[in-house]
Amino acid sequence: MSKITMQDLVSLCKNRGFIYADSEIYGGLSNSWDYGPLGVELKNNIKKAWWRRFIQQEPNNVGLDSAIIMNPRVWEASGHLSGFSDPLMDCRNCKSRHRADKLIEEWIVKQQDNGSTEEYPSAEAMSDEESQAFIREHNITCPNCGKCDFTPIRKFNLMFKTFIGVTEDAKGTVYLRPETCAGIFTNFKNVLRSTRGKLPLGIGQIGKAFRNEITPGNFIFRTREFEQMELEFFCNPSEGMDWFKKYRTACMEFAKYLGLSDKNLRFRDHSPEELVFYSAGTTDIEYKYPFGWSELWGIAYRTDYDLSRHSEFSGEDMTYTDPFTQEQYIPHVVEPSVGVDRMLLAILCDAYRVEKIGDGDERVVMGFKKSLAPIKCAVLPLSKKLEDIASNVYGELSKNWRVEYDTTGSIGKRYRRQDEIGTPYCITIDFDTENDKSVTIRDRDTMQQVRVKIDDLDAWLHEHIYD
Repeated sequence: MSKITMQDLVSLCKNRGFIYADSEIYGGLSNSWDYGPLGVELKNNIKKAWWRRFIQQEPNNVGLDSAIIMNPRVWEASGHLSGFSDPLMDCRNCKSRHRADKLIEEWIVKQQDNGSTEEYPSAEAMSDEESQAFIREHNITCPNCGKCDFTPIRKFNLMFKTFIGVTEDAKGTVYLRPETCAGIFTNFKNVLRSTRGKLPLGIGQIGKAFRNEITPGNFIFRTREFEQMELEFFCNPSEGMDWFKKYRTACMEFAKYLGLSDKNLRFRDHSPEELVFYSAGTTDIEYKYPFGWSELWGIAYRTDYDLSRHSEFSGEDMTYTDPFTQEQYIPHVVEPSVGVDRMLLAILCDAYRVEKIGDGDERVVMGFKKSLAPIKCAVLPLSKKLEDIASNVYGELSKNWRVEYDTTGSIGKRYRRQDEIGTPYCITIDFDTENDKSVTIRDRDTMQQVRVKIDDLDAWLHEHIYD
């Protein structure tokens, strides 16, 4: 199997209908992407799997869908108005703009790829002065022009600003949410009251977030508009570290359940220097993308910071009283947060493979976990004379499954097309079907074939697609 490149992946995604460049007929918009017919199916399947695992199957957890535009005081309380910013530098030679931390991270990755064993400090843990000094000391150059001549670092707030009402003034200023969790914190007491809930309690949601990234890139890895699957788990302070460890393990297990390979996953615990002042622990699950190891999923133990801040700024008491012990406390929070787009990119990378299949021939296969595959099966009649039977099979299966119907080209070419979009099973309607009421099912991964009765197809697919 050959090693995947981002160019291979982007090409396949466009040609097969996973992901398109946004507003392409107008020249596009940098680092904006649209999900095509297959991409939206895959994305929805990932979200359904996350919801099932972290909301439906957890007796302590419930769901929420909060607003994208919120009272701006929310972002003052959360610290986003004052501290949610990137360290920016301009190249004096070519006038291009860069994030200092990303320049340092990319330089360190190159050193490691070249065999360096030297230990370097984390770019996230450096102050602006330390970052500037590191760039000068190691002669880190501008990716555009190759010069090491940058302006001093300055901060740039990442939130998108807009206005409510007919006048664009300070009174009408609001922001597109930069993350989904704020709506969970502001609704904590509402959820607790309306569900008659008790701690521990998890509140999860899936939704859009927006960040005015200066240096987005690597396809859908870092974009200005993205979707998060986020859980805020509220608990007694004495149990916080135990829940943090539990979710750290649960998130890794779920990533593997989605089909990601062990060799491409690792934990990275944040050093004490990296931790924000209120955090009692943060772990990233990193994935080895074609461009190197980078964050896939963050699990953070945020202590009582969020509810305390919202209590202070809103005047609403966020104290919880245990109904059994009468103990009172501000709940601590464990936050596992993962981007849908990053997870989808990791799944695409892990699924993509090129296989030799004899006589110098090869096939491209998207080896998705079968329950995640955008199309679960394809109905392929061998002849136009068989299309009545094939249409009936398609009609019955499509009641429960996402099915594709394909009559174009040889059966071999049709198999290859389905392999390339990750369809687990091809169902061939042949000339024996009229007599024995059976079809031939071909497996994407093994290419082996079995004969199954039409009446048993639905049950057979349930048995073989779902764990």
